[in-house]
Amino acid sequence: MYSDYYSQSEWESVINFSKNIETPFLIVLLDRIKEKFNTFSSNFPYAKIYYAVKANPGRDILILLKELGAYFDVASIYELNQVLSLGVDPERISFGNTIKKAKHIAEAYVKGIRLFTSDCEADIKTLAQEAPGSKIFFRLIIDAVTSDSDWPLSRKFGCQPRMLEELVLQAQASGLDPYGISFHVGSQQREIQAWDAAITQVVNIFKILKDKGINLRSINMGGGFPADYVTKTNPLNVYGDEIRRYLISQFGDKFPDIYLEPGRGLVGEAGILVSEVVLISKKSRSDLRRWVYTDVGIFNGLMEAIDESIKYPIYTTKTGPVGEVMLAGPTCDSLDIIYEHFKYSLPLSLAIGDRLYWLSTGAYTASYSSVEFNGFPPLTTFFL
Repeated sequence: MYSDYYSQSEWESVINFSKNIETPFLIVLLDRIKEKFNTFSSNFPYAKIYYAVKANPGRDILILLKELGAYFDVASIYELNQVLSLGVDPERISFGNTIKKAKHIAEAYVKGIRLFTSDCEADIKTLAQEAPGSKIFFRLIIDAVTSDSDWPLSRKFGCQPRMLEELVLQAQASGLDPYGISFHVGSQQREIQAWDAAITQVVNIFKILKDKGINLRSINMGGGFPADYVTKTNPLNVYGDEIRRYLISQFGDKFPDIYLEPGRGLVGEAGILVSEVVLISKKSRSDLRRWVYTDVGIFNGLMEAIDESIKYPIYTTKTGPVGEVMLAGPTCDSLDIIYEHFKYSLPLSLAIGDRLYWLSTGAYTASYSSVEFNGFPPLTTFFL
């Protein structure tokens, strides 16, 4: 039921607003984001909250978070320019992508950015040349813990501890400021122990580098904080209490500077994606499961459902007996199957033209649907 995720007043505002709008589209509830930001702030009072802009770069979201005092983590020069255009002070922005062109580093530096993340020798060399004196986070690869997340990270980002130690020495020798270590425990990480394991690795590296005369001053714990999908998560205060306990066990009362970069955890539950049933079919007369095709799919909003990684709650106003379905998108591509193996059930009365409401879709939906594959336009977003 929608009531497991949204209040009656929230749901009524969504229904009333959306009844005459052509699907598909995304509705983002800004009060939900405000509430979640305040929850992060109260449960991590010692941390700077950097919003991962890539999760949802909607202008209204960025303006709200700016007013709330958030910081911003950008993944490209384009996101940087978008955030700067809103009057955000460059000191509130981190360039967190380890993969970036030299000319974009130079442009960011000219525009006032002094905090970057790196994980390889070539990038450190470029940073020293194009962004002299900047603070650097060194990204640690966390293999063991990211595999427990719903959307595990690949080995694309980060480096092993020995390499990281060498990069810190290289950065210091080249005039950069070795500021701290960053990591990411995997997106939609429900296992709180993942942070404990990562922090333990970071502490060991801190000690090794201190023996070499380098005092790192910060830990960037990245994102990974989960949203409620089909599988519910612990409340954020549970994560806050446990992570604080981990930090105290390692550092006592004198923490390094702590950074968080929530994206999904901030905006995921604020979104409701509204779609329409385009077609319902069976592949044989004896088929017990229906194929339900909607006007939103893998290529226009539901990329995170690929391999059925993220399982969104789905609601329809139709009632009555239910039956198992397979859900697919509208494009002429066999990859555009949303859920085939996970057992979703929808009312047998569901018909072509009915609406489906995909809950907790505020993150990585609109931002993943920018390409007009098969001519389908990017997902329209409305902010309430």
